[in-house]
Amino acid sequence: MTSVDASTSGTATAAAGPSELSLLVITLFKGPMYRDVHDRLWPILLKLRARVTDHVAVMGLRLEIDENEGYAFLRGLRDDETDVEYPRLVNRHTLGFHTSLLIALLRKRLAEFDATSSDTRLVLGRDQIVEMLRVYLPSSSDDVKTMRVVEGHIRKVEELGFLHPLRGQDDQYEVRRIIRAYVDGQWLGDFDRRLRDYVESVAGGGADAVDDSAADVVRGDGREG
Repeated sequence: MTSVDASTSGTATAAAGPSELSLLVITLFKGPMYRDVHDRLWPILLKLRARVTDHVAVMGLRLEIDENEGYAFLRGLRDDETDVEYPRLVNRHTLGFHTSLLIALLRKRLAEFDATSSDTRLVLGRDQIVEMLRVYLPSSSDDVKTMRVVEGHIRKVEELGFLHPLRGQDDQYEVRRIIRAYVDGQWLGDFDRRLRDYVESVAGGGADAVDDSAADVVRGDGREG
């Protein structure tokens, strides 16, 4: 991960027009940027990274760029990075238990993939994702309803940018590597404990209570809490 230090931003290219800078900032406010999706803007971002950093820093935000993986996003400054209490400008997503669970399962699958494969992209079929999550759902004889519920969680994770449907390949998704920037070891550890409580509750017939209370939070600034 490359974090841009605003103190070095004086070396930015002065010739860049304000329209390019504005377009970059607006795009980043809408969500993460990807090299393969924003192919026209990506080289401009790399050229103007220092100016973008300066621009968002006055709003209490920090630009994070991973050139190797090809993504960039904005996150809020941590408490230890500023003495100013800024209003929240990036999205904060409150997620239900099973959506959080799917994110955790995808993050773990990506870690396993990286440890065992030389490929750079993890691609999963919709059926694979459904089966990953189905085992944690309460038993039901209504397969259509179960599929509808799981697909709702898949759509939510896709909206968050962690799953990317492959063009021309029906029901195939790439697990975006930006998930690693949002879901760290501590997040997974905390969620694993919550998952154990959930599994024990399912065994005891109390799944609904755990599901309602086990909302998790993924923030657009890359922090969890």
